[in-house]
Amino acid sequence: MPLVYRQGHGETSFWAAYKVVIPREQHTAVGKETGETAHVERWKNTLRKPLARFVRMTLSFSKSELMHEACLLL
Repeated sequence: MPLVYRQGHGETSFWAAYKVVIPREQHTAVGKETGETAHVERWKNTLRKPLARFVRMTLSFSKSELMHEACLLL
């Protein structure tokens, strides 16, 4: 992980694993109602749609190898 990311501060949910991995001084646990994690969730959703063809065929898939490769180049 890049050094600059290791020095940052972040907000996460109250999942117990975050306390184990992220140092206390770099971590704030927040609830969904605060909206503090909304921008991260929006980014995940933005990435999820174009990458859907690699996840589950019934949701989004390429009918030809040519289209599959074309979408990789986007």
